Amino acid sequence: MQKQGGFTLIELVAVLVILAILAVVAVPQFVDLRSDAQQAATDGVAGALSSGATLNYAVRSVNAGSGVAVTNCTNIASTLTGGAMPTGYTITAGAVTAGNTANCTLNGPGGKTATFTAIGIN
Repeated sequence: MQKQGGFTLIELVAVLVILAILAVVAVPQFVDLRSDAQQAATDGVAGALSSGATLNYAVRSVNAGSGVAVTNCTNIASTLTGGAMPTGYTITAGAVTAGNTANCTLNGPGGKTATFTAIGIN
């Protein structure tokens, strides 16, 4: 007679219980990924705006005919490639004086916000 191998019902139930406990512990870690992704995307766009403002300032300082005049936080959007903000993002208006920096606020999807630095130039 051959000896049959396999799992007993108790072993299978124990494995299912362990998997259920792991799932209960792990699921909350992944539930909020959308919110984290929205914040990361908003931070990325804010970084691009800050870089665009810096490059615009440098270009316009060398040649006043290049770049764009920045007197308000909303002017920075035109420094992005294509000259427009990505869909779902807005910049809160705020004055930026020539030669000075200002912290501007970017509003992104899901109510996420990030700040970026604008450098004023005429």
